[in-house]
Amino acid sequence: MTERKIKSALISVYHKDGLGPIVDTLNNLGVTIYSTGGTETFIRDRGIKVVPVEDLTGYPSILDGRVKTLHPKVHGGILARREEDHLSQLAKYDIPEIDLIIVDLYPFEETVANTEEEELIIEKIDIGGIALIRAAAKNYKDVVIVPSREDYATLQHILDEKGGVTELTDRRQLARRAFATSSHYDTAIFNYFNEDGGLPALKISQMNATPLRYGENPHQEATFFGRMDGMFTKLNGKDVSYNNLVDIDAAVGMMREFQSGDPAFIILKHTNACGVAVRPTQLEAWQTALSSDNVSAFGGILITNKSVELGTAQEIDKLFYEVLIAPDFTDSARELLSKKSKRILLQFHHLDQQTKSFKTLLNGVVVQDTDLKTEGAADFTVVTDREPTTEEVTDLVFANKCAKHLKSNTIALVKDNQMISMGCGQTSRVDALKQAIQKAETFGFSTKGAVMASDAFFPFSDCVEIAHDAGITAVVQPGGSIRDKDSIAACNARGMAMVTTGIRHFKH
Repeated sequence: MTERKIKSALISVYHKDGLGPIVDTLNNLGVTIYSTGGTETFIRDRGIKVVPVEDLTGYPSILDGRVKTLHPKVHGGILARREEDHLSQLAKYDIPEIDLIIVDLYPFEETVANTEEEELIIEKIDIGGIALIRAAAKNYKDVVIVPSREDYATLQHILDEKGGVTELTDRRQLARRAFATSSHYDTAIFNYFNEDGGLPALKISQMNATPLRYGENPHQEATFFGRMDGMFTKLNGKDVSYNNLVDIDAAVGMMREFQSGDPAFIILKHTNACGVAVRPTQLEAWQTALSSDNVSAFGGILITNKSVELGTAQEIDKLFYEVLIAPDFTDSARELLSKKSKRILLQFHHLDQQTKSFKTLLNGVVVQDTDLKTEGAADFTVVTDREPTTEEVTDLVFANKCAKHLKSNTIALVKDNQMISMGCGQTSRVDALKQAIQKAETFGFSTKGAVMASDAFFPFSDCVEIAHDAGITAVVQPGGSIRDKDSIAACNARGMAMVTTGIRHFKH
């Protein structure tokens, strides 16, 4: 027989929200309720009879509440199989059966997020609650475990619809939730103690899951683990897809480079920027970014660092796009853009990125520091006879930021705070440069007076020579090639300026 009637319950929770209706129903069903501390007081204040755990164990709560339920008279009643041998042992030691455990753990993660005081954090490591969860989940064939307040609704349904009678499938599903809760809790504790990475172990746990329509392609299933609402408020549009998420991540990473200062607009397609511009007004920034490649912009991801105004929105609305991201939208702009119900509008709360990046490779996972390094003019080392002009330095900083976020091999061409073209994802740096030059010409841009950024060093002087022939006057690159002198000499011979950063920005 797989059905089990709930006749007794032990309740020990941190958050009391939502608990009231449950204890009311348990009382109406004639369930014996055991409890401790604040939970016991909460139940008694509702006029419901409750048995203190101290009366069951014969021991008071000790060590400032660190030890309350860790006792054989508690765990024996939870772990006993409802079989003759175990039941006879319960009878011998006067241990009651406990059919239902309701727990809500100390808020460890919230405490870590809100304080750096170690003593407070340590005291929010739940011991008794975790023990109750694991014991009840282990004995799921006979015992019901409710491991967090997020599972109150499931229990309430069982109580209301089934009169407190559970099936094996009910108990096993809750046990699965219980082990997910306990493992997530332990992962958070471990990561706190291993913040310095002293123990080489990878522990990741995300309890928030959003199924996506499909993955990168329709035949691939996908789920997003995390809380998008921690970064964005979704104001309009269809469900965000896998490919949208990948592009949004790229957009956020790149806009971090341009977040402060004058209005900036970035247009991305397949994680690569096809238009980047900074201008005195937002409308100018949008129009300038779009002019870089108004073909690739179709169906793209758009991001800006300023509140979207109506005038800008009217121009954006002429283009088909997937996602528009901004720190805010004026009411009139939002009203206009929301008329197209499938267009996704995201209001970002911040543009912070995780400090570690993860990727599955072969039969494992590789973890690396996220590339959060950004070089400014102070990081440039002039290696040529000619120093770049003030205007060239401004554009070199801009170009270097662009190249950092384009797929390798990449070349970014910039003039007057606009990425006029780029070549990316090429197996040859020469091909990337030729692609950038040809693309600039296609969209009517002159490369004369432009600057060039490369994500990695030049192994030969050919890129410098090609760039000069196209009218490019200054170059920024990491340096580090054993043949750097060849590229430097080529610049000197042509009156070009070159600076190095010492930082490579490969992106694969």
